[in-house]
Amino acid sequence: MASATSEWTTRRILDWTNGYLKEHGSESPRLEAELLLAHACGWPRIQLYTRFDEVVAEDVRARMRDLVKRRGNAEPVAYLIGYREFFSLKFEVGPGVFIPRPETETLVIEALAALKTTATETDAGRSQRVLDLCAGSGCIGISVAVNAPGVQVVAIEQSPAAIDFTRRNASRHKVEDRVDIREGDLFSEVAGDEIFDVIASNPPYVTKAEIEGLQEDVRKFEPHAALDGGEDGLDVVRRIAERAPSHLAAGGFLMMEISPEQADATLSIFQKAGFESLVSLKDLSGVVRVIRGRRGS
Repeated sequence: MASATSEWTTRRILDWTNGYLKEHGSESPRLEAELLLAHACGWPRIQLYTRFDEVVAEDVRARMRDLVKRRGNAEPVAYLIGYREFFSLKFEVGPGVFIPRPETETLVIEALAALKTTATETDAGRSQRVLDLCAGSGCIGISVAVNAPGVQVVAIEQSPAAIDFTRRNASRHKVEDRVDIREGDLFSEVAGDEIFDVIASNPPYVTKAEIEGLQEDVRKFEPHAALDGGEDGLDVVRRIAERAPSHLAAGGFLMMEISPEQADATLSIFQKAGFESLVSLKDLSGVVRVIRGRRGS
């Protein structure tokens, strides 16, 4: 980038970076180039379009060179810029926390819909409650809390690094008073008499055999504990389904994100655990992404 003879404008840096990232396997090179340059400049991304022909200062170009080099070595863009957009909210992320994906927004949509369904059935005087298991950055529980102001959320995550991000994100979105963040393994931090209207989880569901075939940025940088679901990918799914009924109100919902090819097996797990009204739900790309069941009355 530094060896060119003409001036390095915003437009020229974006064009060069687009080509570089494309050669290094990026699936969205232009978007990534814009995110990285906006971060290096300290601008909102929209400003890039109004300053296309502006010459970029050398100190900014130096920051951009470092970011592009790291991205070329497969470091995730979300880690480089420190956040990921999810459900129209900005979530802080970094090494040690799983990066939110657009498909997981399906879980939030379904959780909010389920809360409307159970609202009239909630005991008088009790706030509706949601349990977010394997919370990671907190994107599911916090998004629910932001969009359902009367709801109380418990978010449980076993990684200390991820818990730090969950706390920061709850504070960023001003829901820390309604999101109870606990460090532990699944239901280990849930009291025996605690009851929820919705239990939602994006658990580890990648099979051990699939781990090495994941994209390089995922395999090399994101925490494997958030990915590895055991030999068939369903170890954590089973554990959650077995324990969930004892912590759900009558008519309450359990919903989990899974891989599309795991839909039939997950439906069987839910059925064995006693759930009714089982449904496979598609994400915005049209593939099955969430399995939902309801506890009987």
